[in-house]
Amino acid sequence: MADIQKAGDVVREFLKKVLGAKKVKIVRAAKVEDGWEAEAEVYEESSFIKSLGLPTRVTDRNVYEVKLNDALELKSYECRGQMAAQD
Repeated sequence: MADIQKAGDVVREFLKKVLGAKKVKIVRAAKVEDGWEAEAEVYEESSFIKSLGLPTRVTDRNVYEVKLNDALELKSYECRGQMAAQD
């Protein structure tokens, strides 16, 4: 059985790879009946500012929920919310 540290590492690496994020912070992780659930703050380029073609240091701080099975394989992930942040 996997431990909470390994589950967090899997979530962090998955989000970095899929989203191209440089900074991922696990803010919640829990063992559930059929695996693991985690929430992570992910800092990404501001999609709005990027769509305008403007250079900026503004990033979006998105909260993602990720679900893994007992074998630490991805079951699902989704963006739960967004807040503006600055570097």
